[in-house]
Amino acid sequence: MHATTISAEIATRSKREQSIIRAAALAGIVGPLLFTIVFLAQQAFRHAEYDPITEPVSALETGPHGWVQQINFLVFAALLLIFTTGLHRGIDRTRFGILGPAFLGLASIGLILAAAFPLREDAAGVTYDPGGHFIAGVTFFLSTALSMLLLSRRLAKDPHFRMLATYAAVCGVLALLGFVVLGRFAVPDDAPLHDWAGLLQRIVLLGVTFPCLVALGIRLLTKMRD
Repeated sequence: MHATTISAEIATRSKREQSIIRAAALAGIVGPLLFTIVFLAQQAFRHAEYDPITEPVSALETGPHGWVQQINFLVFAALLLIFTTGLHRGIDRTRFGILGPAFLGLASIGLILAAAFPLREDAAGVTYDPGGHFIAGVTFFLSTALSMLLLSRRLAKDPHFRMLATYAAVCGVLALLGFVVLGRFAVPDDAPLHDWAGLLQRIVLLGVTFPCLVALGIRLLTKMRD
């Protein structure tokens, strides 16, 4: 009887664990998609004053409606942090395997910093960083790139995720390259690609980072349903 009770408790804990990880997987899927929908809606609403080719997503924090983007950063940060914990619990453990999820968790801190230290607009309508936002950007873009690279090694050891290992590694390399291009050739005011900073940032986010996060979320959700 006692053994039966213990087995039932283990089964209950296992089901609860799977439910938690499934919820985290959904957070990983919804987070990037919701963030994208919200900033695209803002672009459409503010099309007369905002240029997505030149200006980064963070420039949406300026003006009287900037609070919308600040909230968008915070919601994404919360969902990404939830996803991070589920990803760590849902992928087979390896030595130093915590590093991938840890860097993804650090990326969520970057999003919080982006909301806490928003870009501002001077009297002439020029966007500037009053301090702290640059650190937020470096934290997010560098951390997501490193997390994908590090996660790829752990994914290769899990039969359920092995198919995504190479994809995550390639995304990590491309995101790291994008980080360098943005930081050196696009974001600085005197950079040669400054007029294309918004477009280049969106290429990294929508073409590399976000698809990889969504793919990982979908695969994690699938694993919990197998």
